[in-house]
Formats: sequence, structure tokens, C-alpha cells
Amino acid sequence: MRRTAGALLLCLAGCGARPGVAPVASPPPPLAAEPSDWRRSATPADRDRLRRWRDAWVTALAQARDAAGPALITHGALLSIDAALPGPIPPVGAYRCRAFKLGRQGPAGAGFAGYPWFECRVTAAADGEAQLVKLTGSQRQVGVIYRADANRAVFLGTLMLGDEARAYAYGIDRTRDVAGWVERIGERRWRLVMPYPAFESTLDVLELVPAE
Repeated sequence: MRRTAGALLLCLAGCGARPGVAPVASPPPPLAAEPSDWRRSATPADRDRLRRWRDAWVTALAQARDAAGPALITHGALLSIDAALPGPIPPVGAYRCRAFKLGRQGPAGAGFAGYPWFECRVTAAADGEAQLVKLTGSQRQVGVIYRADANRAVFLGTLMLGDEARAYAYGIDRTRDVAGWVERIGERRWRLVMPYPAFESTLDVLELVPAE
């Protein structure tokens, strides 16, 4: 299953080669009749990160309040821990997306940072419910969404940086692997919550709303 997820990531991210990136030669398989269980694809490190999601939220919010204070309240459900609603899988289509980084790794971190809107897309998946790609920006998540329960789904993917044209295969580089919970938090509004990312913050949140 991990090889399948890796092939999907490469297909999503484009065909450009990059030195040091391990390619996956086989093309993605045809659409499966049934979505696979995310636990079969997730690395042990990512299963651990996903289990500790609430600890990440609590720590990240405490650190962010020191930096941003009341400004966090203006984001409403987006930055509230228990805001998940039924229907966690975003429909196929184009989205606007923006990222927030909460908490810090080490004393030099900012504690809170928000970024402008970028472009994302959700498409049909081969071995999950959907595929999510952040198309623009200097940090771009690429991966597969698996349904977990009525209110949450799991995202497993990798992170593309800068001008990279091709994604790492999932499971090859722990610093590029991305794991998170996908939740609907409002009418046509979703978020991807990524606990304990490899860089900068304690928790990353990617907001998604349909493009107009």
C-alpha cells in the first residue's frame, strides 16, 4: 500500500525530476472498488503523530496565545480543537487554501504565523477517498485522504518545497512525510490539521474553501 501511495504522490506532483528524490516507476493503479484502510499505508511515526493530535493542539494553542493573543479568536472554528462536523471529505474540485502555523520548535520560533490564500485541488483517489494537492506556495502538501469515521478523515502525503517539480514518495523521507486529520468545520469549509510537523511549528492547519 505504501508503494501505491508513493506512486500517487508522484503522479499528482508532476513529471519533473529532482536529484536525490527516489522515483516510483510504476503508474498509479485504476480506481479501487473500496477505499483502503489508512493504517495499512501510514508509517509508524505518522500513526504516532495522529494518535497524539490532541496533545499537539493543546500545546500549540498555548504557544500561539503567547504570540498572537486575542487574534486567534477571530478565526473561530478553524482554530478550535473540537470543531469537526459530519462530512470530512471535501468534494472534488478547485479550492482556495491558506496555512497557519501554531506553536514553535525551539525558543526562536514565532509561535503563530498566518499566510495568504493559495490554490489547492481535490481529485478522485485510487486507494483512498480523495487526493489533495496544494498547487502554489513555498510549502505544498501532496497526498491521499482516507475516511476514518463520520467526522474525520486521514491525510497521508509528503511536502514539496520551493521550486521542486516532483514529490517524494511517501515513507521515504520522514522529514517530508505529512500526516493529518481532515475535518469539515462549516458550510463548505474544511481544514487539514497536521500535528508535529517536521519543521518550525507544533501544529499546522490548512484551511480549504471552494474556489469561486
